Amino acid sequence: MKVKIVNNSRFALPEYQTPLSAGLDIRANIDESVTLRPLERAMIPTGLFVELPEGCEMQIRPRSGLAAKHGITVLNSPGTIDADYRGEIKVILVNLSNEPFTIEAGERIAQMIVARYEQIEWQAVEELSSTERGAGGFGSTGK
Repeated sequence: MKVKIVNNSRFALPEYQTPLSAGLDIRANIDESVTLRPLERAMIPTGLFVELPEGCEMQIRPRSGLAAKHGITVLNSPGTIDADYRGEIKVILVNLSNEPFTIEAGERIAQMIVARYEQIEWQAVEELSSTERGAGGFGSTGK
């Protein structure tokens, strides 16, 4: 699938880190470093603008290394970029650790995944079909 992209950052286009990676790593396009104190959040620009095909969305997800090693994650995870959005992609990062964390220019801060979706049409009914699980949720199927 081809996706149009405008790269106004000073860094290379997002890329897959391995041949079977699902997500493309995206970088912080900032002029000076940003330090997130514990529980602080910031919207980090990427300098990227995309035109997605109709029926696709782009999901912005945390990088597992930043989350596991430093407690840095994407606050609205996954963030969704709709096919009709033409603004700059920005990433809302939050520091869930007990230590300050500094984001440097060009640092890989998140990953993006393009996914197809379908829009639905509601069918209002009086009741739903029954299943073995029924209304059980939140741990009802085991530990």
